Amino acid sequence: MISLIKRIYTALNPPAVEKKSDAIRFGILGAAKIAPMALVTPAKSHPEVIVQAISARDRARAEEFAKKHGIPDVRDSYQDILDDPNIDAIFIPLPNSLHFEWAVRAIRAGKHVLLEKPSVSNSKEAEILFSLPELSQPNAPVLLEAFHNRFYPAVHLFRSFINPSEVVHVHTDSMIPSLLTAKGNIEFNYSLSGGSMMMVGTYNFAILRLIFADEPEECLSCETTIFGDGIHDKCDYHFEARFRFPNGGIGEATTTMRGPILWKPSEARVTHKEVEIQDKTLSASQEKLMTREVTIHGFLQSVIWHRIDVRDCYVIRNKTDRQPVKKWIESKSYKAYSFKEAGGDFADFPGEGWWMSYRYQLEEFVNRVKGRRTQYWISREDSIKQMKMIDMAYEKSGLGLRPTSSFR
Repeated sequence: MISLIKRIYTALNPPAVEKKSDAIRFGILGAAKIAPMALVTPAKSHPEVIVQAISARDRARAEEFAKKHGIPDVRDSYQDILDDPNIDAIFIPLPNSLHFEWAVRAIRAGKHVLLEKPSVSNSKEAEILFSLPELSQPNAPVLLEAFHNRFYPAVHLFRSFINPSEVVHVHTDSMIPSLLTAKGNIEFNYSLSGGSMMMVGTYNFAILRLIFADEPEECLSCETTIFGDGIHDKCDYHFEARFRFPNGGIGEATTTMRGPILWKPSEARVTHKEVEIQDKTLSASQEKLMTREVTIHGFLQSVIWHRIDVRDCYVIRNKTDRQPVKKWIESKSYKAYSFKEAGGDFADFPGEGWWMSYRYQLEEFVNRVKGRRTQYWISREDSIKQMKMIDMAYEKSGLGLRPTSSFR
């Protein structure tokens, strides 16, 4: 318990470090609630990141945010930040419907972009954004969709226990307590591209794609729950979706943004097909088989708590009548708050046990901007495919795609 408290405290109050002279200077578009955790806090412990400026629709709100978080400059508009030659990178935590326009504007202004997920409102926008000609030029700006949890050591360790070609079923679920999601919030505003699939469910979709190492062929079903008040009728606050993947496996995603007060950690449970295990100690008339189940509890915000359970179910049976001779289960649990804890091929990757997933993400973003090797990255193609999966689910649900921006 003491180590847990210490880890969380340090994650939220990281040690400040001296900044290098060539540190990347960030500007933030919008005084969003996620901005402190996603950038401001992790930047404190990174010697090559300075959060220099912020702008919001309400200047007074931007000034309050800047004062609270020690940001030197407040600008009158988002464009003022893009026009500043001293700003190197832009963080965009705006409502989903504004991601496309301001990411395009930032890229055209020659800024590197850390873009909150989901990257845009639909796959049409994704294909335009991630195919901008400016991104294919020499010394092109860096553009990253901020799926922070995919940079976390525990998720990489979890993935190492999985054989994608042998996965037959995956169940994922995530939730946010209803106390944190009022009906009037932007999460349930269709014109701002709201909905549980966009806000939280997109994490479920991303980890399904990571587990199968492939893209879904079809959304088999997508049941949604809405408020049904004539105002929020196109925004889901709960959904249950099923996808079929190329290997025949089924992936399930369930998310609610109106969950109970008692928080339940997100979960991904992976079931593999039964495979034969070679065992020379057996007679020729017998065979040994194994079915593996791998579960990660807490694939979101893993710094708070997580656990990876690997459960291998064995059976020895007669080949003739298929009757079991012996059955047993071997189980083991793991954790990895740092890559050193993950061990193996990950042991030399950078990081501290108190680093949040956002801090691991920022480390790689800086490495990419500086032209250094990155241990992990989310490609432009990956982000396009992610939005195609979201579109697939919304089309199946009958709610329709989130609206496309008129900006070009």
